[in-house]
Formats: sequence, structure tokens, C-alpha cells
Amino acid sequence: MSQQLTDFIHSHPRLFILTGAGCSTASGIPDYRDHNGEWKRQPPVQHRDFMTRHSTRQRFWARSLIGWPLTANARPNDVHKSLQRLEEKGYCRQLVTQNVDRLHQRAGQQRVIDLHGRSDQVICMSCHSLHQRDTIHQQMASENPAFAHYTATAAPDGDADLEGIDFSRFRVTDCPACGGLLKPNVVFFGDNVPKERVFSALDSLRQADALLVVGSSLMVYSGFRFCKQAAKLNIPIAAITRGKTRADELLSLKLDGDIDQFLVPGVSALNTLV
Repeated sequence: MSQQLTDFIHSHPRLFILTGAGCSTASGIPDYRDHNGEWKRQPPVQHRDFMTRHSTRQRFWARSLIGWPLTANARPNDVHKSLQRLEEKGYCRQLVTQNVDRLHQRAGQQRVIDLHGRSDQVICMSCHSLHQRDTIHQQMASENPAFAHYTATAAPDGDADLEGIDFSRFRVTDCPACGGLLKPNVVFFGDNVPKERVFSALDSLRQADALLVVGSSLMVYSGFRFCKQAAKLNIPIAAITRGKTRADELLSLKLDGDIDQFLVPGVSALNTLV
């Protein structure tokens, strides 16, 4: 099956690569959905709730005290490294990731659009100043020593499945520059991806030979839109993922299973081709 991937890449040397949560599971970061594209746990925090409810922010940041270190300490796995080698070999025109963990960049990938932002930054929603997530995390931890002993199962994107706790005692850190509301510099569910990111990605897609989807169910429209546009432009689409995707009927090639079992040998085999 990896030979099919090798042939697809070799036949379409200017790839637009779209990645999702499945790329990072081997790095210890959980994904959102099961093989049928359904939620594995309660859906993530909604943008409107975070912006309008102090209690939602307390719950989010308290859970983050447990969940964020997992994302912060994660390291690129063989999937990230294989995609970086594709770029190194000249096969990747643009990589667009729905992930916010920056593991593609840590693997050495250069041409990356972080479609949903980056979780290692925190932005003030008033003055728009940017702060390091680690710094804000440490400040909240020092201001909330009573929460230090809690443990919970890690959830995607720096969250944790911490339930049954009185979050009303949690002190949320405000912007050190202006006292405004702080939010991870990511696109929460219910918010919109900045238009300039979408337009930049679509421009790259138009110049690509093919679209390769890696580790995404494409259930979120922000990713699925690229498959719709590729189909409209008659650009072939291949997907490596486990289970159902929203774009199954649009795919020219689908490899269903563990991503590294297809991608690692598929990329390595390119060395034998002239």
C-alpha cells in the first residue's frame, strides 16, 4: 500500500499537504474524533463561551494547568519527520496544519501555515499583545497552588479531562500589559480562521499538483474547504488517515490505517526513484 503513496507523490511533485490531529497522536497528544468522525469526549470550549463567561475561562485555564505541559513537552514523531523529508526533497509546496502544537516546525518544516493558530502563545483580546504560554502557565500555577495536586487524563491541545472540581476558586491571570482578557492564540470552535491565512493557503493550493491529507477526518469545514476547492480545480486528492473522512467521495487515493505505516516507507521509497 505504501507503494501507492510513493507513486502518487512521485507523479505529483508539487504537493499541498493538509495535516490534522492524527499526525501528533504518536507524540502523546490525543486526537478529537474516533474512526467514524464522532467526538471521543465532550467537544472543546466554544469561542463565545470563553469570551463571555468568566466561569468558562476558569474551567479552561484550570484544566490547562494539567494538560498544557503534555503539549509543551511533546516531540515530533516519525510522521512529522517524514513530512519534513518530503519538503527537503522538494515535494512539498506548502503544508497547512489544523494542529496548534507546532510539531511540524520542531521537526524542521519551513513552509507551514498554522491554520488554527499556535498554542504556545497567548494573546490579549484587548491590546493584542502576545505572551509566551509557558510564562502565563507558570504565573497561573503560582497563583493557584491548591490546584497543583490534581491529576487527569490529557485531552487535545493542552486540555485535560478534569471534572467534578469547584473551578470558582481558580484565579485567572489577566494581561500583564493592560489587564485585558487572555486567550490562547488559537482559533476556538465557533470562531473564524483569519481570512489572510485561508487566502494564502488557497493560493498555494491552486499552484499544487495534488492535495495530500494526513491524519485528518476533515469533519471541520476549515480543513474540508481545501478538498472542496481541489475537487473544483480537478486537483487529485489522497488521504492517509484512520477511519472515515468527510471527503471520502472526493478522494483519488485513500490509505486507511496507521499513518506512519504508510508514510514512512512511502517517503523512504522515493529515494529509489529517478
